[in-house]
Amino acid sequence: MAKPQKSSVQIYRQRMKRKGFVRVEVQARKEDVALFRGVAAALADPAREAEIRAVLREVVPLPDEGSLKALLAAAPLEGVDLERSRDVGRDVAF
Repeated sequence: MAKPQKSSVQIYRQRMKRKGFVRVEVQARKEDVALFRGVAAALADPAREAEIRAVLREVVPLPDEGSLKALLAAAPLEGVDLERSRDVGRDVAF
């Protein structure tokens, strides 16, 4: 059996992956589609990528990637009763 050839789309995606690009799906309002495409094009352009990335980081800060422990430590726990009575279990006859 002959090995099937790769499609043009597969070849294109492999080439983009080698360049460090990944596919991203975004759901946006109809009126914002041109804006998203413009931002994506500017980020892909080596001449403009540093400038647009700096502007975007000022306007849209990256979320802090922390641990669950850090998230819980930052949670507002005022008024929440964290004490509970000690449960020693129940008597079991063997």
